[in-house]
Amino acid sequence: MDVHPPLAKLLLTLAGWLAGFDGNFDFKDIGKDYVEPGVPYVAMRLLPALMGVMTIPTIFLTLKATGCRTMTAAMGAGLIIFENGLLTQSRLILLDSPLIIFTAFTALAWTCFTNQHEQGPEKAFDVSWWFWLVATGLGLGATVSVKWVGLFTIAWVGSLTLVQLWVLLGDTTTVTPRRLLKHFLARLFCLVVIPLTFYLALFAIHFVCLVNPGDGDGFMSSEFQATLNSKAMQDVPADVVLGSRVSIRHHNTHGGYLHSHNHMYPTGSKQQQITLYPHKDENNVWLLENQTQPEGLDGPIKGSKAWDTGESIPVRDKTVLRLLHTVTDRRLHSHDVRPPVSEADWQNEASAYGYEGFEGDANDYFRVEIVKSLSDGTAAKDRVRTIETKFRLIHIMTGCALFSHKVKLPDWGFEQQEVTCAKQGTLPNSIWYVEQNEHPLLGADAEKVNYKNPGFLGKFWELQKVMWTTNAGLVESHAWDSRPPSWPVLRRGINFWGKDRRQIYLIGNPIIWWSSTAAVGIYIAFKVLSVLRWQRGFKDYENINFKRFDYEIGTSVLGWAFHYFPFFLMQRQLFLHHYFPALYFAIIALCQVYDFATNRIAALGLRDRPVIGRSGIAIFLAISIVTFTLYAPLSYGNRWTQSACNKVKILNTWDFDCSVFPKEMSQYSVSAPSAANAAQTAAPVAPGPSGQGSQDLNVTPQPAEEPFVSRSEKVEYRDQDGNILNEEQVKALEGKVSFETRYETRTRVIDADGKEVKDGPAEAEGVAPPHPDIERLPETDPGLPEDDGRESPATASPEDDVGKEKSVEDADDGRPRPASEPSEATG
Repeated sequence: MDVHPPLAKLLLTLAGWLAGFDGNFDFKDIGKDYVEPGVPYVAMRLLPALMGVMTIPTIFLTLKATGCRTMTAAMGAGLIIFENGLLTQSRLILLDSPLIIFTAFTALAWTCFTNQHEQGPEKAFDVSWWFWLVATGLGLGATVSVKWVGLFTIAWVGSLTLVQLWVLLGDTTTVTPRRLLKHFLARLFCLVVIPLTFYLALFAIHFVCLVNPGDGDGFMSSEFQATLNSKAMQDVPADVVLGSRVSIRHHNTHGGYLHSHNHMYPTGSKQQQITLYPHKDENNVWLLENQTQPEGLDGPIKGSKAWDTGESIPVRDKTVLRLLHTVTDRRLHSHDVRPPVSEADWQNEASAYGYEGFEGDANDYFRVEIVKSLSDGTAAKDRVRTIETKFRLIHIMTGCALFSHKVKLPDWGFEQQEVTCAKQGTLPNSIWYVEQNEHPLLGADAEKVNYKNPGFLGKFWELQKVMWTTNAGLVESHAWDSRPPSWPVLRRGINFWGKDRRQIYLIGNPIIWWSSTAAVGIYIAFKVLSVLRWQRGFKDYENINFKRFDYEIGTSVLGWAFHYFPFFLMQRQLFLHHYFPALYFAIIALCQVYDFATNRIAALGLRDRPVIGRSGIAIFLAISIVTFTLYAPLSYGNRWTQSACNKVKILNTWDFDCSVFPKEMSQYSVSAPSAANAAQTAAPVAPGPSGQGSQDLNVTPQPAEEPFVSRSEKVEYRDQDGNILNEEQVKALEGKVSFETRYETRTRVIDADGKEVKDGPAEAEGVAPPHPDIERLPETDPGLPEDDGRESPATASPEDDVGKEKSVEDADDGRPRPASEPSEATG
């Protein structure tokens, strides 16, 4: 599951596949080595780079289509070439370069269509007219298929379309009602049907390509997951009866199955943990017992298999049950004890209590309450049926409902999702259903059910809802986020990467950003003044240049506004790169303002002196190139010095760290590693007997001014909380606990006087925080409303969870395992 539509990543995948990429690399962390796994990163970076290059002729053609002179259009292309932010994005495997080129193509196509439209009714519906209208629709489809920011492009084109139709409506001389309807239907087909079809087709390709389960399938419903390879399940008996061995799934959060394992809560009752586990596992199996044992010839039949013979008794609405965990022989239990994590008064602890042969107590009783409004079918509203019936489990003694929400337990709970018994829990988070159902009396001839296949449209719509919810849930603060008011003035950038005294920091060319923002401001001031003059009766709009200035530049500024102001309504994480589509329109507006000032407005006196206009373009481009060069080390990750960095750090809100760079270029004592030997960086090995150190040729040499002085080893024993244990404590624990070995390497840097040099800022010298387009989604804050629980799956992979549980499992005591092997967990 991704928070963006699939077009850009499908294109990147295609580029990688054509270059031989096998898919065995996750791209989750910035700074991971590409060379050793054989990732064809050059080919994959080539795609966004080429798209960035294509933006240059696209803006040139767009400016020419708007009526600008060739020199002005060339200036616009030059501004794109020497814009540091667009360059930085285009060099990396990110989504913004495809977004910008498709936005630019849409703007070009729409401008060309507008030119065809303005040639009059006699030119309507000819080949060129249809070509550019269809191209606009394809551009809209491609843009929105990269990111939902494309919806702003659709709004821009849609608003201009309404203006065109409004003008046609008023043209009673040449536009008949029949012809007006034809104009409307043509635009409806090309600007609505074509983009929508393109968007749907991309998701169809997406579903065809992604047929295997992965980290993101936990976001999706059980019906959706059942369509993935290895996630589909066999038909299961429909009727749930006493004695059924069932797995019970949480309905709302997609957190997984009701689960228990042979590990205890560290606080509270210290009874066995109850959690939600997102993968199929033997510890998800519960046996449904009646509150009393069935009667036999010699009295009550003992044991958990007492319901395996005789007549099957269905579980109906209001049935009181006990749920026996089949692996550990403990029953689902609750009592008036606060949970270890959610310690609210309305929350009771849910635990597993008992032992083999124990008859249980009154706190094991739960009443089934079928939620008829969510259950599918008449029979499912009367008795519990697999998958079809949604129900609540009400604790008899306290009246609380078995409940789960998007809160994870700490390491002692293996970061699985918390389960409690809530007296005031919201309805969606206290609803469960049976997914697996087995019973000896339910043979091959028993009625079977399975998940309904949602079909393409069902999967498509569900994915759109999950994408929307997940996007809206990205509200946690990020180290490099920024808000929309700061973007036009370039108050802050994004730190992408830092290593070996080099840094890649996303920042725009301030000359281009501030000039384009000024151009937008000039138009807004012009519009305000023109409206005031119009209200006072001035005839400014009778001047053709005045009218064209208002419409042509207004179109570009409207595009800027549609791609900028909607971000003020968003509470999610936002970053500087979200401004790039708006920046593109602002650069177009800047060039248009300059073209009007130097080539069209006679009153300024520049139209008859073209050398002045051309000189202005040359001077402005020269200043932009110089500024680009000054900030190029941050765009390319090149060598730089502290003094050069500090000189160009104009604003104190620009938080790239100049102390990362050396004071002199000579301190870069070795050349940059090539792709062939840049696999990893390591310190030189200790000198051998000959006094000379040996070094792997595939390891980057370290600067000579930081020699390797010595190496020492130290063994520490720590408890589960990280506290260091002394020798007496270790000796007292021998034979009682198992110790796990962990190796760490720590480096101390010393100066010429032998004094230790403290580490600099970790984010600047080490690896930058994850980029928002590739980082994992944040976990839901426990303080969020309970019905916001669909934002992220409870865990990433079965292997991770199994490993965590097995790391504390005592393998020699013969007790049941806390989780199954990885091969079983994904079955």
